[in-house]
Amino acid sequence: MRKVAVIGAGMTLFRRRMMETGRELSFEATRMALDSAGMEMKEVEGVVMGSAPDAFDGVHMKGEYLLEGAGGINRPYTRVFVGGATGVFVPISAWWHVASGLFDTCLAVAEEKMSPFLPHPQYAFWTIFDHTLERPLGVNLLWIFSLEMRRYMEVHGIREEDIALVSVKNKGNALDHPCSQVAARITVDDVMKSEPICLPVKRLDVSPTSDGAAAVILASEDVAKKYTDEPVWIDGVGWNVDTQYWTNRDLYYPEYLEKAARMAYKMARIENPRKQLDFAEVYDPFDYKELHHLEGLLLAEKGKAAEMTKEGITQRDGDFPVNPSGGLLGVGNPIAAAGMMKVCEVFWQLRGEAGKRQVKKEVKRGLAQAWGDLLQIGTVITMRR
Repeated sequence: MRKVAVIGAGMTLFRRRMMETGRELSFEATRMALDSAGMEMKEVEGVVMGSAPDAFDGVHMKGEYLLEGAGGINRPYTRVFVGGATGVFVPISAWWHVASGLFDTCLAVAEEKMSPFLPHPQYAFWTIFDHTLERPLGVNLLWIFSLEMRRYMEVHGIREEDIALVSVKNKGNALDHPCSQVAARITVDDVMKSEPICLPVKRLDVSPTSDGAAAVILASEDVAKKYTDEPVWIDGVGWNVDTQYWTNRDLYYPEYLEKAARMAYKMARIENPRKQLDFAEVYDPFDYKELHHLEGLLLAEKGKAAEMTKEGITQRDGDFPVNPSGGLLGVGNPIAAAGMMKVCEVFWQLRGEAGKRQVKKEVKRGLAQAWGDLLQIGTVITMRR
């Protein structure tokens, strides 16, 4: 198995109701990634595309529709989709194409245009629930996430105010991100007084509906060194899928994520992730999910992630920065592109190219993670200088 490096990254603005089409967003992210790597499209041997349900872009066969904008003309092209976990699974798929020796270079692109699906993308998600047991309840994702948040709080005795600190941190971090959609200086009181959606979930506990795209270029070791003196190596990948029947699981702990993380850690020879990793870009569509995922990633003990946040450990200048970019809560959440954004952010942090978002301490190793479908899929990548 060959060593694989990320040598370029690009990301569009994240916004609601962007005028650009999905093809145009994919093209913009691809062009930025190519420029970052110092490459032209003719030097890319294969393309992996990631995007969520076709309904979001308002077209059928979205993989084929996006092919031209993502550079898939006249070269091998694949679309992968594992819900919200897609953004990290796309570079994982590109990784195995290069690590196996099939390609020397591979472009990984993730795009989402959620605005066309009106009045709200949650209507598309109704179709993923069991038609007999769950749809008659009128359930949607916000509804079941509120159950998960409540269960997590009850098991560990965590207060809503402690969870709200995540939203305060991430929206504040996003003020330094040039692509951010909902960056803001807010307080815990602002979160607590924001509009109830499905208690305990409130408006400022949740990331926004977004359009956007992001992309990275992967290359084998010998090819990477032709383009850059600062390759960022992918040293561990992991993924895991649990049952879709979320009612049969205890939602207080993301076991699927622990299994995905252990797979990545074994590959990367990480035995103590809290000590061997320097920072993490954790999937945070809700503020409680950052805490939930930190525990599933074994970066915090069960029930202790809220204490880490309260003590400032996860701040950008803390001992273990988490989502120094601003995450989904601050930058935005175009489903597939959101996870890819996290891979881009790890790349920029490790290269010292994150600008005002750069963490204060020296970083040599980072992690990107995404989560999706019916609280069931975890995807993880570890990267190092």
